[in-house]
Amino acid sequence: MSNEYDYDQLKSYGDDVFISQNVEIRRPNLVTVGSHLAIDTGFYCTVTAEIGDYVHIAPYITVIGGAKGLFKMHHFSTIAAGSRVICGSDEHLGEGLVGPTIPKPYKDNIKYAPVILERYANVGTNVVIMPGVTIAEGCVIGSNSTVTKSTKPWTIYVGNPARAIKTRKKENILDYAKKLGY
Repeated sequence: MSNEYDYDQLKSYGDDVFISQNVEIRRPNLVTVGSHLAIDTGFYCTVTAEIGDYVHIAPYITVIGGAKGLFKMHHFSTIAAGSRVICGSDEHLGEGLVGPTIPKPYKDNIKYAPVILERYANVGTNVVIMPGVTIAEGCVIGSNSTVTKSTKPWTIYVGNPARAIKTRKKENILDYAKKLGY
């Protein structure tokens, strides 16, 4: 018995990939993963996902939004333990009943919008990212933050809602990525 996921279920995958057998990818045929990547135990994903090279998805990450949802993690991005990514959600404005088991004619409006982590973006522990947010290149989101709006490149954000607190140096990061061929 392997301690790894059955990679052949995925749409595609690269080299040097580790995905724990203790993940639930609801639509593996809609998921592509790059090379030099680790997805730890407890990852739960219901959306279409495109995951680049040198990516780490830490334990107990939830990415929800159904088949219409889209989650992208570009090269060298990371997401820390316990974070939540919402790519589709009921609006909860009283237009209908809420939940995945409600028949379509009686459902609330649902907002679907991609969530994107650009290159070198890092998301801390227990972060919540709402639909339509792009975490810009080199951006860092501090632990326990809630991100409701897209961010600016190479900036550090914290809080609920997340707000910019300082910029991040990028020279070494870009130089090392270049040495790896990126």
